[in-house]
Amino acid sequence: MQTLKILLLFLAIFSTAAAEEPGKKVFTAAAGPDGVQQVSMTGGEYFFDPNYIIVKVNVPVALAVRKEGGVVPHDIVMNSPEAGMNFKEPLGKDTKIIRFTPTKTGKYPFTCTQKFLFFRSHEARGMKGTIEVVE
Repeated sequence: MQTLKILLLFLAIFSTAAAEEPGKKVFTAAAGPDGVQQVSMTGGEYFFDPNYIIVKVNVPVALAVRKEGGVVPHDIVMNSPEAGMNFKEPLGKDTKIIRFTPTKTGKYPFTCTQKFLFFRSHEARGMKGTIEVVE
């Protein structure tokens, strides 16, 4: 009986850990007094923080992006014109505001498209994320 309890406890812990995505940093945007959803994001050595953003459909978004210190160049690219989100911006130490209005619900990927010579791309090293558009 004791062995069964330990086994069930182990399965419960393992199931919970497996359900979570390691490195996933979720942010749910809220509209400010001006009606614009505000999101701040930092990009750095092969990461975006947050890397999973939830916004509402048909509500304008102001995405404030900047690069964490370092010399490696990064960008943020989203190619989802069917959902009103289509941009490619280099990241720098100064904050840049990217404005868009998501027009279609769903999950849409963004990435860093940088790559140096024969090394793995920044996307392959984990510099990617998702914008989820909800009702």
